[in-house]
Amino acid sequence: MATTLPLSYIELSQKNLVHNVEQFRKFLKKGTKIAAVVKGNAYGHGQNEVAKILEPYIDYFQVDDIEELNTLRKISRKRTLVFGYVQKHDLRRANKLGCILSVFSIEELLNVSAVAENLRRVQEIHLPIDAHLGREGFLLKDLPQVLMQIKKLNYIKLTGIYAHFANIEDTTDFSHAQKQINEYKKAVKLAEHYGFRNLQTHISATSGILAYEKSKGIHPIVRLGIGLYGMWPSENLEKMYKRKLKLRPVLTWKTKVAEIKTLPKGSTIGYGLTYKTKKVTKIALIPQGYSDGINRKLSNLGHVLIKGTRCKILGRVMMNMFSVDVSHIHNVKIEDEVVILGRQRKEEITAEEIAEKLDTINYEIGTKISPILPRVII
Repeated sequence: MATTLPLSYIELSQKNLVHNVEQFRKFLKKGTKIAAVVKGNAYGHGQNEVAKILEPYIDYFQVDDIEELNTLRKISRKRTLVFGYVQKHDLRRANKLGCILSVFSIEELLNVSAVAENLRRVQEIHLPIDAHLGREGFLLKDLPQVLMQIKKLNYIKLTGIYAHFANIEDTTDFSHAQKQINEYKKAVKLAEHYGFRNLQTHISATSGILAYEKSKGIHPIVRLGIGLYGMWPSENLEKMYKRKLKLRPVLTWKTKVAEIKTLPKGSTIGYGLTYKTKKVTKIALIPQGYSDGINRKLSNLGHVLIKGTRCKILGRVMMNMFSVDVSHIHNVKIEDEVVILGRQRKEEITAEEIAEKLDTINYEIGTKISPILPRVII
């Protein structure tokens, strides 16, 4: 019996996802623990669909907030890092769900401690260091006060200390990354001075793995995000490592042709009259739009694939549909497969290509895909 697929859906390759993890396992020093970053709905791929596949292959999950943690706990009890801010009234739920919390202030630390003591459940935490990032985390000058406070709290267990790189993917200039590394090392030494030894340290996401961590085993944990999904953090790193690391895209965004018609020369297409046909033009209606995650700026700019051929978007991308030019395709039919993102036959539309057109980064392309679209694992 044939499987009935939705009209529009995100197809996930289990084989490619596992392949990417294994590629990084080989690249890293043996014994390095991998935290799989599944925040942002697993970069748009589908959090729990991805987590189910990755569970046997990784050591931690990393999410951003309490709602992502709650969703994850429906399918996994794997140790999970929660790096985003958790408001006071959600700390009890976070403790009960079980996680490693990040704290951003002494006030939050005391709130976490009070909840843990009330529940009689020790709360594990990892301490963020703002090592010249200018984002969340403690500055070096404030760290002694924080560490002294932690030592007084019986229901807080500090097991890790971490930071984030700001621009390590820019391999042409390592100076700021080195400045960050030096600051982070001082923070780790300071923690040791206050009696916190054998902490789990981590600073590297995918770009840090490639540009800094490599196979050296500098830190016991790495946070693998964009690379998991077969994408590169920057062109520089792709050029350096694409021969050594064979990453494969995990996601293909598919739908079907909903209507075909031939418009006479001089016809306008879509809202705002932004496109007028210069000749007799055959168009296909595609039943996806900006409510599904297709950026409206792709109007008159983007492409889709039909029968392995590029078809340009004509007119505005609308909330639930847009039109493409299929004048050059022979025998196109209603319900022919359309690929919005991914490979079809020998042609491919990548997140990087779309990102370049929109003057953004590949990370954003995936995370903007609607979480309502079904995720189908193949």
